[in-house]
Amino acid sequence: MTAKEIVVIGAGAGGLMAAGRAAECGGKVILLEKTEQPGKKMLISGQGRCNISNSRDIAEFITAFGPNGRFLYSAFSRFFRQELVDLLAHYGVETKTERGGRLFPVSDKAHDVVAALTEYASGAALVSGQKVSQILVSEGRVVGVKTEKETFRADAAVIATGGASYPGTGSSGDGFRLAEALGHTVVKLRPALVPLVVKEIDLAKSMQGVALKNIRLTAYRCEADKIPADLTLQDWGRGIAGKKPPKAVIESRMGELMITHFGLGGPLTMLMGLPVAEALEQGAVSVAIDLKPALSLDKLRLRLQRDFDTFGKRSFQNLLSELLPQKMIRPFVDLTGIDPFKCGGQITAAEREVILANLKCLRFNITSTLPLSAAVVTAGGVDLKEINPRTMESKLISGLYFCGEVMDIDADTGGYNLQAAFSTGYLAGESAAGA
Repeated sequence: MTAKEIVVIGAGAGGLMAAGRAAECGGKVILLEKTEQPGKKMLISGQGRCNISNSRDIAEFITAFGPNGRFLYSAFSRFFRQELVDLLAHYGVETKTERGGRLFPVSDKAHDVVAALTEYASGAALVSGQKVSQILVSEGRVVGVKTEKETFRADAAVIATGGASYPGTGSSGDGFRLAEALGHTVVKLRPALVPLVVKEIDLAKSMQGVALKNIRLTAYRCEADKIPADLTLQDWGRGIAGKKPPKAVIESRMGELMITHFGLGGPLTMLMGLPVAEALEQGAVSVAIDLKPALSLDKLRLRLQRDFDTFGKRSFQNLLSELLPQKMIRPFVDLTGIDPFKCGGQITAAEREVILANLKCLRFNITSTLPLSAAVVTAGGVDLKEINPRTMESKLISGLYFCGEVMDIDADTGGYNLQAAFSTGYLAGESAAGA
């Protein structure tokens, strides 16, 4: 039997896995990469450490992808975390589990993961520096792939081009154009895992570089001065079990964030990027930071009163050093309108309420997210209704397969998105080879 000729378009996480598996199954595989090297986006993922997966089970993984997560059940059932760990170990890359169940290479080097997957895909012929311009189809079946330089015959093609974020790594949206040209529907692209831009730029700049840990960030469907003061907050958001939030709340989560020159960044903010972007299309959005979520309003009120009474001769500015990062103190003082040199013992009950309000509800109006090109992940993509979840094959074109971020799947941070790319890539490569 003649080996099937397979062209994999894109040498990222999904593409390397698809090419490796297709070759392993006996396919004659060409792996096309338009940049000069494979795995460029993986090299910068996890701050260069490459968060490859998560220790959570399949059910929790699927929940992390929201309503579209069920599409991934077959792919995860075929190739999941343990298979990935075993594959990497075979090529000398040991893994470890860190806080939040995140899996990393023991070396903390994304390069080691890319090198292992490149070796796994060595059964395919890697052709770099060639951008695909067209997938050739005859009578509803893939027959070839055309680049700007040459044409490759193909019995099957796997679109593994990624999303439209970080275009410098090669994921500039090519796969969406290729799919649309063949009649596929592309669900609107939006930035996911993306920082937020605030209206109060001067305030953000004055606190630039401040890292806040163990705080609560809540996003609201209103302007900052209309944030309801009487809500009892809890964790609400995609991937979090339980009831839906009140109508005024978009999401509320605990974690870490970074104040930047444009607004808010860091892990917690990134998680809210997509729901905030979607809410901005409907109207005003604001966020509130609870700087002391472990203390109720009443307990924090008592603590302030105790501190100001006990250290009554210290200045207000000095007293805040027990509550806030140093760089945040002066901007916070300015927000309250209280004289920074006023002694704690002279601060009135009304002034303490102003301090309390800002500690429990530091408000920002959100004007936008950073652009799609700056997002870690692209939301939207090829409509899942047009893809067979058991094979990753197109329901419209025989011999056309998809994997990874080019499809309408995206999840929270934590290794979910890379695992989905690996799993769907493995299944697409196996299916394309006819195994």
